[in-house]
Amino acid sequence: MILFIPRILSAGAILIGLSIAMPAAHAGPFIFSGTDADDHGSTSGTTNAGGWLYMQKVIENLALNVTNGNAVVVSLGSDPSTKAGNAANAAFNNSTLPGLGWTFLSVNGATGISNFLTGSGLGTVTTAGIIMLDSGSNVTGGLTSTEETALSSNAGAINTFVARGGGLFSQANGYGWLTALGLGVTVSAESSTSIQLTAAGNAAFPGLTNSDLSSGPYHVRFNNVGALPVLGTSVNTGSDIIIGALSGSITEPAASSVPEPASLSMLGIGLAGLMVTRRRRGTPQ
Repeated sequence: MILFIPRILSAGAILIGLSIAMPAAHAGPFIFSGTDADDHGSTSGTTNAGGWLYMQKVIENLALNVTNGNAVVVSLGSDPSTKAGNAANAAFNNSTLPGLGWTFLSVNGATGISNFLTGSGLGTVTTAGIIMLDSGSNVTGGLTSTEETALSSNAGAINTFVARGGGLFSQANGYGWLTALGLGVTVSAESSTSIQLTAAGNAAFPGLTNSDLSSGPYHVRFNNVGALPVLGTSVNTGSDIIIGALSGSITEPAASSVPEPASLSMLGIGLAGLMVTRRRRGTPQ
């Protein structure tokens, strides 16, 4: 997106406007979830329900904030002939992304995943816009232990992908790749039901309900999230179950809330006010 700034604005006003209106250049969004929504959803015709609708809403949100210029959703590890693959395909096919020119690619096997992340396999990480990671052993056909090891071995490549503008969506797999990055954020096993969206979550996933998120149990909670936006919490334990960031890298995320339409409206009002003030000052008395 190109933001045209009137020449009459001061340099300070331009910097303030850019910081409000746009995510950091060359940095992408990510959403991490403790759910296995891929195991608790369905589709009817072109309409997703339950966990599969949640997955759809996530990739639609990420696509809005991807800055690397790529329009390919890549599912790593989801066997196309199983429930994991069906969920990933339904989330993509019934989303708005195909109509916007996005395409879908599935990459499987430890070698295939390693080659993809190192840039020598089917597609490459440099051509992906969004990477999806399923819930591993929590869903039929999800990431295997050897595939998760491949992710952990290439955790740095995943972080670099996000840092360069790609979007990342992960569900309740082993998260060994996240641990390998040495973050302050940690992951713990927690199995319960009922997730509720926070205010940031409602803004991020319009049309999604708490019932959609609670169509099955979750399996992971996040600890020490700091200033990262929390999008969903456990009704029963209060734990942080869905977290995310608009931009940055996984190791250095931009801890900002999900933008709402009002923020852009306020930016427009602010720019208009600055223009009027400057014109009045320049009018001869």
